[in-house]
Parts: sequence; structure tokens; C-alpha cells
Amino acid sequence: MAYIYKRGKTWRAKVSWYDLTGKRRFKTKQGFATKSQARKWANEMEVAKDENKISDQDPVFAEYFKDWYTTYKIPGTSNNTKNRYKHIYELLQKYFGKTKISKITRHNYQDFLNKYGEDHSKNTVYKTNGSIRSCIADAVSDGLIRKNFAQRIKLTWNKERTRKIDYLNFKQVQELKKSLLNGIKPSYISRYMLLTIIYTGMRPGEIRVLTWKDIDFKNQTIHITKSWDYDQQKLINYDSDDINKETKNHSSTRIIKVDQKLLDILSDLKDNNHERLFIGKDGTIPTSSAVNKVLRKHLKKLEINKPSFHFHSLRHTHVAMLLFQHVDLYSISKRLGHSNMSITASTYAYMLDELKQQSDQQIVNILDKI
Repeated sequence: MAYIYKRGKTWRAKVSWYDLTGKRRFKTKQGFATKSQARKWANEMEVAKDENKISDQDPVFAEYFKDWYTTYKIPGTSNNTKNRYKHIYELLQKYFGKTKISKITRHNYQDFLNKYGEDHSKNTVYKTNGSIRSCIADAVSDGLIRKNFAQRIKLTWNKERTRKIDYLNFKQVQELKKSLLNGIKPSYISRYMLLTIIYTGMRPGEIRVLTWKDIDFKNQTIHITKSWDYDQQKLINYDSDDINKETKNHSSTRIIKVDQKLLDILSDLKDNNHERLFIGKDGTIPTSSAVNKVLRKHLKKLEINKPSFHFHSLRHTHVAMLLFQHVDLYSISKRLGHSNMSITASTYAYMLDELKQQSDQQIVNILDKI
């Protein structure tokens, strides 16, 4: 039963329950203007008791977030992911200080995101809010708060800081492919890796660990089941239960269709006599830096001025070629190994905007002929 009483000019409500150890717990809230408001809160707490969603704890918001991510999110993840959660924790510390989680309102949180968005990109704002929102959802489940104050929030960001995906146009891709093939031989492993990402859009880590068993020459397919984690310097099997990455999960395991030209090119590497494709006769695999060095050398020779262009940018280039040839987004998402289309749409929003502008002009041209 709830205990409701008046103290001074305001009302207070108190509920009690027994935890799993049999210890009696209490939760109190004061400052209600009317008795009915206090009773409403008490009734909500009674329902929470029945659903095991009640707690007498009220931690500092930032500290709860830290405990949450260290317990549920970062075990087994890369250092980049760990650093991202640590950065968010420091942001919450700086903005909310020692404020208890029960005292945070939707208005407080919206103001925090508005200020954060002033000098951060769209992708950064979305990721930061997504992590905090998941944390608050768990706080609701833990009975610490009744409502998720991170819901129905409007996200804003700095358009100048929102990075545009860098990619080559179709003519530049053709020139690069021709340059990479010119005088190529099995010892030029980096060139073969660059050609593979152009033709497949695979992640660099997936290319690094590709084996001959993964390639079906008869059906012209590549079975992608693993990747190399550059941060932790280890092999990751996508079907393993220890995968805990936000954009790389079991959907990363996929079979993609490839062109016979690529298969003919890769066949040259059989001369190196290794289970993996991209290992030279000396037994070494080119590092990302080595591959990027080769890429920049060929771009410079072709007078393609893209100082920040790198190995992974060719994955974006592969997507650009498919999008501008009107391949549907669902098929592209599956080919890339994304868990859902929203990730693909978010990552390549800039390209999609360009494609829309192109389509709008096509519509105008058609209407002009009426």
C-alpha cells in the first residue's frame, strides 16, 4: 500500500516493497501540488512493482551511463568503440554534472543535444543520441525512471561539419582500373586488393582474409564469412557469438555475385601458393598503409586530386556506381552486409541527395516534352 500525506504546502507519496532478498525497500517522492497528483504517482509505482520495474536507487545520470556501457556495451568491442562511449560519458559529466537521472527532463536533454549539434556532424549526433537513448531505455526497464526522456527528440547538427562521402566517378574508376592492371603480376598484392574492392565493395578487413574456399568460380560468387579487426589485430568470424559490433553482425555473412573479369584477375594469385589470396610468396599481407600508398601513387599518376581518398573510399565508390546505375537500395544494402537499409541510407545520404537531384532534372525534362 502507498502512504500519501501532506508536508507543509505540498503532498508526498511513499511506496514500499520487498526485493529478491526479502529486504524491504522504500521509494518516496515529494513536491506534489495536490493529493490526486501524489496518488497518481503512487499508482504508477504500484504497477511498476507488479512488473518488477521499480528501484529505490537514483544514480547520477553520467555515472549510470558509465556503469551501463562498461557492463553491457564495450566488452569485446574495438578501442574506437570504447573511446566513443568514454567520450559520451565525459560529455554527460560536463553538461549534467552530478544531476540525478530522475531529475533529467526531455527539455534538459533536448537542450543538451541542441548545444552538442552546433559543432558536430549529422552522423556523430545520431550515434551519440542513439547510444544515450538505449541507455535510458534500460534505465526505464531497471525501474530507475518511468519515462524515456530521450524519446521524441529533434536532432540538429552542423551542416558544415557533416562529411560528404568521397568517391570516384565512373570515368575515374575506369582509369584507375586500367592503371592498376598495367603490368600487374602476382607479387603486386596491393593492386589486386584495390581491384577487388572496386568490383565487390567488400570491407578492407574482409578482403584481407579472403581464401580460395570462399570463391565459387563456377557460380561467380564470393562467400563472405569473416573479417580482420585492424584495431585488435585478430580474425573475426561473422557467425561467432562473440561479435558485438554496431554495424557488423550476422548480416555481414553474405554471398555476393561478381564479374568473371575479377575472377580471371584473381586467378593469377594462385601462383603464390597460399590458402589466402592476398599473401605474397614472402608470406606477408600488405598493411592498410601499404595499400593506401599504392592507391595514392596511381591516383597521382592519373592526376586525380583527392588527398583524403583511401582504401575504404573505394567501397563508397562501388556503392556510387551501383546507385547511379539505379540498382535498388535494398540490394546494395545486402551486398554491403549492412544489418538494415537505414544504415545504408544514412551512410550514403549525400549520394542519395545527388541522385534525387539528378532524378528531379529527369522529371523536369520529361514534363517539358508534354
